[in-house]
Amino acid sequence: MNIALHLRFAWLLLGLLLPLSIYADSRVVDVSSTAQSPLSLTSHVGVVEDATQALTLEAIDAPEMAEHFDYEQSPSASFALGFTRSAYWFRLVLGNSADQPLKRLLEVDNPRISLVDAYVADGQGGYRRWLTGADRPMSGKAYDNRNFVFPIELPARSQRVVYLRVQSNIALLVPLRLWSVEGFHAHERADYMARSSYMGIAVAMILFNLMLFIALGDRIYLLYVVFASCVVCSLAIKVGMAPDWLLFGVSLQSNVAYYVSASWALSALVLFMRRMLQTDRLLPAADRLLQGMFLFYLISPCLYLVALPQVARFAIFFFLFAPIAIFAVGLACALKRQRSAYFFLAAFGLLMLGGASTTLRAMGLLPTNAFTEDGLLLGSSLEMLLLAFALADRINVMRKQQLQTKTQLLQAQEQLVENLQHSERELEQRVTQRTEELQVLNQRLETLSMTDALTGIANRRMFDEALQRQWLHAQRCSAPLTLAVMDVDWFKPYNDLYGHPAGDACLRQIAQALQAAVSRSTDTVARYGGEEFVLLAPMTDLAGGYLMAEKLAEVVAALNLRHEGSPLDRVTLSIGVASTVVTPGMQPQALIQQADSALYRAKLAGRNCIECDPAM
Repeated sequence: MNIALHLRFAWLLLGLLLPLSIYADSRVVDVSSTAQSPLSLTSHVGVVEDATQALTLEAIDAPEMAEHFDYEQSPSASFALGFTRSAYWFRLVLGNSADQPLKRLLEVDNPRISLVDAYVADGQGGYRRWLTGADRPMSGKAYDNRNFVFPIELPARSQRVVYLRVQSNIALLVPLRLWSVEGFHAHERADYMARSSYMGIAVAMILFNLMLFIALGDRIYLLYVVFASCVVCSLAIKVGMAPDWLLFGVSLQSNVAYYVSASWALSALVLFMRRMLQTDRLLPAADRLLQGMFLFYLISPCLYLVALPQVARFAIFFFLFAPIAIFAVGLACALKRQRSAYFFLAAFGLLMLGGASTTLRAMGLLPTNAFTEDGLLLGSSLEMLLLAFALADRINVMRKQQLQTKTQLLQAQEQLVENLQHSERELEQRVTQRTEELQVLNQRLETLSMTDALTGIANRRMFDEALQRQWLHAQRCSAPLTLAVMDVDWFKPYNDLYGHPAGDACLRQIAQALQAAVSRSTDTVARYGGEEFVLLAPMTDLAGGYLMAEKLAEVVAALNLRHEGSPLDRVTLSIGVASTVVTPGMQPQALIQQADSALYRAKLAGRNCIECDPAM
């Protein structure tokens, strides 16, 4: 009997102390405190260098290997391991002190690591593993993201060991962050929106310059199109957004493709610079240097295709030399008062600064942050915007030169011809003035055509255009799109009781209240017709649409518009909400029909209510 009591007491004591012992080790990261913002893990993981690249999971997980892990506290947001042939193992212990299971996402925020292997303890003595990396197919990723993201599930009051093995044929930079699921999804949306914005700007500039080349026949615009296309390809590969295709046996996601595209981008830049700054005339010696650089960056990808690990360290210096040399030539042309050089320095100086920051980050000389990580992306965006002014100025200079030549010829003519030309210029100015006035009027008419005359908000035409635009955007992004159709309850009796002027005033108050209640600029509130209004909310699921509908119903009810013809004695709304994730083949009319169907059920239910119809 005493033995049984002692055993029970021992088990009780063990049950009380075991959860506490899990977190007694300061190396255990308690995931229950992870908020929306990510947790940098550089000061929480142990690191072991595998110079032979031969260590296996079984060997690294052996008890005697525990003392070999280095837990040096690192203030940096990432491990800058430089150019190394070694593989590195990271050990991380995650604990859950909460009374319910939790799920967290481990992110390796560098899509250029060649090999990334993740091993997560399954709690049964084994490990769940993912073998991925830039030089492997994207199908091996645990989570569909441009970075390497691994889901980790922790039961209540438990801990899990996570091992990461990384190896790269270029500079090895390993930022490790731990996210809550909700926080990562919010970050993911903002991250992809920023990169999609850049791609939109880049494609617009490429098409714009291609049209200029077709219209003007000047080869400088074609050279810029080639350069911008190479930069876009290079940056798409750099940030992990390139398609998982094979080109001549090389994956577009691999580091080989990244170095090849970056080299060709520099080659196209050099060729474009020679044409824009006319270095063959202004700086013959520097022009010969540029020709040599063009040939080198054009053929250097052959080295990357056969021996990237051996030449990657030197390639960084080649990439760093290019912006320095190009900027020096641009500065020399500016000192010679070459007009295009001013714009070139302003535009491409930003690109070079961004490229240099990215290169120095890869060498471990600069810390990892938003500016060094996406330096090329930011610099390229600003470069394209500034270059638009440079190209416009080039056209303006050409026109001025033509006008000056024409003026000199006119001065040699007789006075009668001069008077005629003077009259023609006056007429041209008047036509220009009238044209500008007509454009202003057309813009005003366009605005009026998109606005409901009675309520002052968007009309049916503007709603149709917004629906078509948001539908295509949602289809590209596979994002949710929500539509709410609202009808003023018993509005005909309201008109009959108070008169049409009062009915119009009622609609105006409702429209302004609905417009004021919508906070996002992407949402569209419009008068659909009669007493019907609509709300179009992109990037919003059915639950979010229902909450927005509740808010709109509340703001209309808060107007407290008296309606003796209503059973509720005040003006109310019936609302039908429908939501869908747009896929190819679907039509916008299907979403409208679903929302109308939900509105019809709301009316049948007695009105002054909200019905949802998720079936699409």
